Amino acid sequence: MRYTERVAGPEKEKEFAVLAGMEEKYEGKDVSFFNRVLSEEPSLVVRVHAVTVLSEIGDETSVPVLADVMKKDPSPLIRHEAAFSLGQMGLKSAVPHLIEAALNDPSEIVRHESAAALGSIGDERARRALEKASKDESAEVRGSAIASLFNLDFISYSKSREKNDVEQLSAEIERKRKIAAKSPKKKMPRP
Repeated sequence: MRYTERVAGPEKEKEFAVLAGMEEKYEGKDVSFFNRVLSEEPSLVVRVHAVTVLSEIGDETSVPVLADVMKKDPSPLIRHEAAFSLGQMGLKSAVPHLIEAALNDPSEIVRHESAAALGSIGDERARRALEKASKDESAEVRGSAIASLFNLDFISYSKSREKNDVEQLSAEIERKRKIAAKSPKKKMPRP
C-alpha cells in the first residue's frame, strides 16, 4: 500500500470522481472497492471518506485493511479515523491491532482513539493494555484508557447481574413448582 500526506491533489475533479464512485459503491456495500481506494488513493480527504464508509458497512474483511492503515499511514488523522472506525465496527478481531496502536503509536490522538475503541468493543483481552495505557504520558490517552476500563468493568458487572437474574428466576420457578406440587388438586369449576 502506498500512503501519503497529500491533503488533496492538484486535480480536484479526479478526486470528486472518486468520491462520486464511492457513493455508488456504498449502496452496493462493495467492501473490496473501498479497501482498494484505501490502498491506492494518495488523497487524504478521499481516504478519510473511505475509512468512514468502511465502518458504516462494518464488514470483517475491512479489519485487516483498516489495521494496516492504522499502522502505516503517515497521517495521524487517518490513523485516528481508522481506530475510530474499528471501534465503531465493534469487531473483536480488531482488538490486537487497537492494543498495538493504543500502546505504541507515536501520535497521542491515535493512542487515545485506540484506547477508546477498545472500550467500545468491550473485549476483556484489552484490560492489561488499557491498564498500561492508563499510565500514558498523555492525559487524553489516560482518560480514554480509564473510561474504557470502566466500560469493561460495567460489562462484567452487567453479565454477573444477568446471570444472577437468571439464577433467581430459575429458583423462583422451581419454588413455585414445589408449592404447586404440594397443593391439593383443584377440581374443575362447574357452571
